[in-house]
Amino acid sequence: MKQAEPLDRATAREYASWFKVLADATRVQIVSLLARRGQPMSVGEIVDAVQVGQSTVSAHLKQLAEVEFVLAEYAGTASFYRINDECVTCFPSAADVVMGRPAPGGTLPSTNEE
Repeated sequence: MKQAEPLDRATAREYASWFKVLADATRVQIVSLLARRGQPMSVGEIVDAVQVGQSTVSAHLKQLAEVEFVLAEYAGTASFYRINDECVTCFPSAADVVMGRPAPGGTLPSTNEE
């Protein structure tokens, strides 16, 4: 029987940053909104939809952008945010990998230690 090994440190660190960012209800609402809309939205549109203040939404968008769950597009002085489709595809696989399950359509990453 093969002994189970933990994820390598770099992968674990990356996944932890994703889970940490999603550990806030407003950020989950923003990700859900952008994923379901499927098109870029202005900060004002996001504020109206999640019913949270503009400065709070901007702070959440900054955190989501840091882990690349959302991508910013600029048009003059306006900022528009859209979901990073690559993250939407990758995130469920990350949860499977952390739990020791094969990633859908793939295999577990190697567990190289630092």
